[in-house]
Amino acid sequence: MTAPHNIYIHVPFCASKCKYCAFYSVAVRPDWDAYAAQIMGEIKHWGNTLGRISVPTIFFGGGTPSLMPVETLGRIMDAIEQNFDIDAGAEITMEANPGTLDAQKITEFHKCGINRMSIGVQSLNDDELQFLGRRHTADMARATIDWARTAGMRVSADFIYGLPGQGPDDVIQMCRGINELGLGHCSMYELTIEPGTPFGKMGLCMPSNSAMADMYAAIGDTLTLPRYEVSNYATPSQHCRHNENIWDGAPYIGIGRAAAGRIFMAGHWFEQMGAGELFHELAPHERAIERIITGMRTMRGVAVDDSVRSAINMAWVDAHPDLVIRRNGRICATNAGLMILDNVLTDMVV
Repeated sequence: MTAPHNIYIHVPFCASKCKYCAFYSVAVRPDWDAYAAQIMGEIKHWGNTLGRISVPTIFFGGGTPSLMPVETLGRIMDAIEQNFDIDAGAEITMEANPGTLDAQKITEFHKCGINRMSIGVQSLNDDELQFLGRRHTADMARATIDWARTAGMRVSADFIYGLPGQGPDDVIQMCRGINELGLGHCSMYELTIEPGTPFGKMGLCMPSNSAMADMYAAIGDTLTLPRYEVSNYATPSQHCRHNENIWDGAPYIGIGRAAAGRIFMAGHWFEQMGAGELFHELAPHERAIERIITGMRTMRGVAVDDSVRSAINMAWVDAHPDLVIRRNGRICATNAGLMILDNVLTDMVV
């Protein structure tokens, strides 16, 4: 019997492109019927391929999934239910941008099955929002958070730090504002300048690595939510189960163009991309390294089985307790190790 698989569905449409965004998304008026037909076709394909497997989590990412008409979401959810067994109590997340939905639409999304909303706030400062190319204001973001809570959803919010000219004091002020929102989960992402984006063409003067490190430390010191992954903070009951499953090495199906997946069937792992863009078998060592990279980003670390153990220099691990430690059958990074995690992984993986 095939293992349970989580599902990620990519919704590539946006009202406009943000200045920092390098993800696959397009600012067009979508043909939602054509999009739904494509997604439903992929769902049926994987139902035929994997059988009627259980689904612990579903994640609608983007792009801006909250642009989707409620009817389109309903058709997609019906297709999933027809082809798979959605777990009782499954976590079903939608990414959303303020300004693309109101209280009524959020309530209708909730009736379709969405029980967790990840809101792209990015900043509580209107000047910073304008600089980033966001279309909403801080007040609109706060209202969206309130609407999602009222609808009965778990709520997360994304924020960006490390803008040109920012320092630890700015990040502390941001974190104090986040604390006042009373969120159970938030994600804090360092602004990364990607080639080909508007920011990538502007020659921005970015904070130094040491300044970024100071800002990262300030987040951990100021947020009331504890860190449970490099960029994610939450109370224990509010962790994103979809992401935790994937970081821990569980299988997942990527549906839609640019959606990545890792399929497990007949004892083999396959790298997969939505829309039939990619499907090939992964060697056990390749998959072990992926699990190490994602697992080590979390505070609980990577679970060590025979496959993972064969890809780790255990002598190096035991010789560097200041950077990594063994705990409860796992290897995890210390606070010092998290600050230089890329270097740690380079030295630890064989």
